[in-house]
Amino acid sequence: MTRYLVRRLLWALAMLVAVSALTFLIFYTFPSADPAALRAGRQATPALIAQIRHQLGLDQPVYVQFGTYMKDLVLHGDLGYSYQNNVSVRSEIFSRLPATISLTVGAVVIWLAIGIPVGVISAVRPRSKLDRAVMGASLVGISAPVYFLGLIALFLFASDIGRVHLFGGAGSYVPLTQNPRQWFSSLVLPWFVLAAAFAAFYARMVRGNLIEVLGEDYIRTARAKGLSERRVVFRHGLRAALTPVVTLAGLDIGILLGGAVLTETVFNIPGVGRFAYDAIINSDLPAIQGTVLFGAVFIIVANLIVDILYAFLDPRVRY
Repeated sequence: MTRYLVRRLLWALAMLVAVSALTFLIFYTFPSADPAALRAGRQATPALIAQIRHQLGLDQPVYVQFGTYMKDLVLHGDLGYSYQNNVSVRSEIFSRLPATISLTVGAVVIWLAIGIPVGVISAVRPRSKLDRAVMGASLVGISAPVYFLGLIALFLFASDIGRVHLFGGAGSYVPLTQNPRQWFSSLVLPWFVLAAAFAAFYARMVRGNLIEVLGEDYIRTARAKGLSERRVVFRHGLRAALTPVVTLAGLDIGILLGGAVLTETVFNIPGVGRFAYDAIINSDLPAIQGTVLFGAVFIIVANLIVDILYAFLDPRVRY
């Protein structure tokens, strides 16, 4: 196990370097707005733009800029400074991280609490009216875009513009330590909107996996021994059916912790995703680079945790 972890960590470092290099390459290969011109303003002169480009180091070759960035990152953990407001990208990301964690954790709890039980019920009663109704609703949930569901939720239930004033609207988010009640109210709609598509997909996955597992020989043997159907399903069937679900959950959680861009943008939540969106709009390379690396770290760590959990979920897995 130790050798396996060391190999995975080395591969993780190599992947982070590759992601950084690819981000730099995309930024300089595809046409985009000049960060120096954006920072200089509308009435900037060519001399001012050239001066800002020199201050930001944009007049140097790409490989020099990339080498300087990686040196500062490795030696000091420095993600650079934003081209727009000259603030530290690292401090900006960490200040927004609690909002993203709040959004992610709540959504994960909701989609797992809905998706897994619904999938189990549908698998136990395949082709029943309940199964068809649930799978039809799941298809609708998967097909509806997040931004569409978000706008509909705000129109119906937001406290400011909604038809029924139940929960906080866009821009009402406050930190948990500041006002727990408003924090909860502002995140209820984003939680359910973000969890809708995931819960639908997980329900369909659990259903398909569990139906396949319940047809295995060892399940028939367990039933032949006189075990109750409840124990057969939950003790023997569900444990094996959840193995691919754990894989997908690790990836999804890592991606969301890197920033749920659409949800945070629609509900105006000051998280990492919103920071990434603003950085892309403003061609702010240090902020883009920082959020991409931040998301990559979460995805790599989530993959590593999932691989370790495999050995506990499936006794056949060995490293």
